[in-house]
Amino acid sequence: MTNKINWEFPQALEDEAIYILRETVAQFEKPVLLFSGGKDSITLVRLAQKAFYPGKIPFALLHVDTGHNFPETIAFRDWLVNTLGLDIIVRNVQDSIDQGKVQEETGKYASRNALQTVTLLDAIEEGKFDACIGGARRDEEKARAKERIFSVRDEFGQWNAKMQRPELFDILNGKINIGENVRVFPISNWTELDVWNYIVREKLEIPSIYFSHEREIIERDGLYWPYSSFLNTTADEVPFLSKVRFRTVGDMTCTAAVLSEADKLEDIIAEIMEAKISERGARIDDKRSEAAMEKRKQAGYF
Repeated sequence: MTNKINWEFPQALEDEAIYILRETVAQFEKPVLLFSGGKDSITLVRLAQKAFYPGKIPFALLHVDTGHNFPETIAFRDWLVNTLGLDIIVRNVQDSIDQGKVQEETGKYASRNALQTVTLLDAIEEGKFDACIGGARRDEEKARAKERIFSVRDEFGQWNAKMQRPELFDILNGKINIGENVRVFPISNWTELDVWNYIVREKLEIPSIYFSHEREIIERDGLYWPYSSFLNTTADEVPFLSKVRFRTVGDMTCTAAVLSEADKLEDIIAEIMEAKISERGARIDDKRSEAAMEKRKQAGYF
């Protein structure tokens, strides 16, 4: 691993994120923080702690559980909530399937990732949330680069580029019509490296799957898929043990691993600095089509 590690975190990014969180609470009646158990949403929790210290975080966490999540992520979610005394709402994709609102995908590439949109929109309507705080960043994917900090969704939860407002001079406009809601992205201007440097600076705990570990995987389409009972494998896809880690946390059926020996934060940072692909290059759901993320956003995806 290289020793040329950038340990510097731009303080202006934290200041901006705290400003955005405070503006969200000031402008909206019932915000909620969308929590996946990944590094970005964990970072948002720390920022919220700082934004409202010494008071309690003034909004709940909302997790949409696909039922196909990494068990390490679910265990970490429960640990974090209990340790920090946070309020959390969990909604399950399986309930949407049982209610006939969505249909389980079949075939080799079946995943529940797209199905969670319906569960999320139902949870937003049920909770009457007018602002959903998320950890999306512009450097992740070209569709996310189009997002505003306050990203308006219509009464059907859908994203429309023509509805977005200019945000000149950091002025955030939270005015919405009845039925609309806003997705708020406090770390939109951060990079993957910024997030990792913040984790180091703040000494944040993160799920173990971010570090190198031995796991059963299969090789498919040039990617290393985590082997599980949720994955529909073919006869020639024989699982084997290898040391891997994950750069991003999603459904087990749509998140590929990377071969890695990085079991410390400094090694992870060095590895990221040398990487040739973005972190979402390992997200299989983004590869379904050239505009996969764009279409999911338009349908109401986070």
